Amino acid sequence: MATLSQFVTLVSSDDFSFIVLRSAACLSGVIRRMLDPACIIFSHASLLYSVLTLTDGFVEARTNTCHFENISGMVLEKVCEYMYYNEKHRDGKDVPDMDIPPELCLELLMASDYLDSACPSLLHMALLTAA
Repeated sequence: MATLSQFVTLVSSDDFSFIVLRSAACLSGVIRRMLDPACIIFSHASLLYSVLTLTDGFVEARTNTCHFENISGMVLEKVCEYMYYNEKHRDGKDVPDMDIPPELCLELLMASDYLDSACPSLLHMALLTAA
C-alpha cells in the first residue's frame, strides 16, 4: 500500500499537472474519495449489490495522481487556486471573493459540481461573476 503523500498531482484533460497539498485538494469530495486508500466499490450483479473492498483503493490512491478528462488546464488551475484560497481563509470572517474571469464561469460551475466541492463558495463566486 502506498504511503499518504503530503502532495497530490491533479492532471487536466490537456495534460497540465498541478501539484497541490493533499489537505487543500481534499476539499473536493470526489478527490478525497479517489485518494482514499480504504475505498469501497459497489458492483451490480444480478440485482444484488456486492461490496468489494480494495486493499489499495483506486489507482489514484496508489499513485497520488488524479486525472480529469473533462476539466481543462485553465479551469483546473483556477480550481487549484480556489483550493488554496479556501485553505488560507478557512476560519476568516469577511473574506473577499476570489477574482474569477467571466469567461470561465460556466466551466467553473461545471467543474465545481463535478468535483463535489465541500464548500459552496466556488459555485457562489462563479454565479456572482456570471450575473
